[in-house]
Amino acid sequence: MSRPSKAELETALKQAAWLRENGTDEYFLGKSLLNHNYRIQHLEHVMESVKQYLHSGMSSGQDLMKLQKAIEAAEKADSFKGDIEPDDHTNVFV
Repeated sequence: MSRPSKAELETALKQAAWLRENGTDEYFLGKSLLNHNYRIQHLEHVMESVKQYLHSGMSSGQDLMKLQKAIEAAEKADSFKGDIEPDDHTNVFV
């Protein structure tokens, strides 16, 4: 399956948010899409941090610290449970 375009993803996220806001997310599709988008943004940030760390020859303490913080943030996002949701699921790292 191909990755959705930026426009397609934006449309899907808006619809998912609408489902949640209007209480019509009977099958939790909106919740699932918003959650997965939120988590994948954290994991993409981890991947970029790993690339920077490896590119620096694994010698930069600053890059290692960035990597550790990115991993902690991804773990926190992955373990988030409850009905209270983060304010914005669309652009966590922009």
